[in-house]
Amino acid sequence: MRRGTKLYSVLFFKCPECHKGDFFESNPYDLKKVGNIHTNCAHCSLKYSKEPGFYYGAMYVSYALGAGVFMGLYLINYLLDLQLSLVSFLVIMSAVMIVGTPYLYHLSKIIWANLFFHYKGKQE
Repeated sequence: MRRGTKLYSVLFFKCPECHKGDFFESNPYDLKKVGNIHTNCAHCSLKYSKEPGFYYGAMYVSYALGAGVFMGLYLINYLLDLQLSLVSFLVIMSAVMIVGTPYLYHLSKIIWANLFFHYKGKQE
């Protein structure tokens, strides 16, 4: 994967404009700092928040990611013909969502940011 694509910024949690600076203060599973983003990029000084409440829109992205995880697990259950009961499926789904929520939260914020900020190329 090379710099310059939005997918690079999303997968590696990098600045949407320079793809070099870190977007988040820590990893998704550092629960004391989950979802905390840097104020500015350490490399290009991009201000990550355009306005107060900018990342409220990431809730829509988070909802779509959660629905995608649910549909993916349902599809796996259907295609592999696992014959899980409703209770078993809901327990598995709940466990996956509890474990995956911090990661999905990070993903939703970086995806939202990449909708509004664009790669600027080399800024050496």
